[in-house]
Amino acid sequence: MTPAFLHNAPQRVVIVNPTGRYASAQVAAMRAAGTRVVAGIAPGRGGTMQDGLPLFDDLSQLEAPADAAVLYTPPDGVLDAVRDCCAARIPLIVAAAEYVPVHDSLKAAVAAREAGCWLVGPNTLGLAVPGQVLLGSIAPEFITPGRVTLLCRSGTLTLAIARLLTEAGIGQRAVIHMGGDLIIGRNPHEYLAVLARDAATHAVLYCGELGGDKEYALAEALPALGKPLVALVMGRHAPAGTRMGHAGALAGAERETAAAKLAALQAAGAITVARPEQAIEALKRL
Repeated sequence: MTPAFLHNAPQRVVIVNPTGRYASAQVAAMRAAGTRVVAGIAPGRGGTMQDGLPLFDDLSQLEAPADAAVLYTPPDGVLDAVRDCCAARIPLIVAAAEYVPVHDSLKAAVAAREAGCWLVGPNTLGLAVPGQVLLGSIAPEFITPGRVTLLCRSGTLTLAIARLLTEAGIGQRAVIHMGGDLIIGRNPHEYLAVLARDAATHAVLYCGELGGDKEYALAEALPALGKPLVALVMGRHAPAGTRMGHAGALAGAERETAAAKLAALQAAGAITVARPEQAIEALKRL
């Protein structure tokens, strides 16, 4: 499936568990950025309002189907929340929570695929199509419309590189933090298949990390992209066996190191760089 957010900004966004301090601040930021948030799902608070946003006890009470959901559910509630969204046929689901149990993440990813839904995360800042929609916690002031799609495994680097792109005058078609966990809803090569068909994406900037093997599937998919991909894999100097930042960034074998991944991507045709600043220069040349 092709995520609809690339071509039609979601018009009916629901927030699951919007009432916490962090979630309420992010909801306000999304609304300020122009995202059409129509409701919040907060069991036990149905029929009340939060800053003008109507709250419901569950998704079945919505007047019309939602086309995107952002989940601020605690880690142990993510699986149930994803299943509820799948049952409601919400095509795009963004799961923000970190520390989701691995087996729950796996079950959530399978449930979303079987329902034909596109799950971003868990452990994600979300995604943005600059000038159209913000789903999650990507700072609107860091992004600007353009032709480069940024795919990133790290939330911190998503923000840092988006800001570098904007400061360099390189606009973004989309900014996507895929999620920092070992198991995520959709893997990098699946996003690549979508971007290959997206005429508005003229180049892709991929920012990966040590740990796991997602970049090898990305390398296999690269010849079908049909447009340039600049690849940056962080963690080249990480001590062996040391977790760097989050659950997905831990090299357990030589093939999981940043150097091995960069070599595979380069062999597949990617323009590989060692630092974010070099990625910016590569895109300027393109």
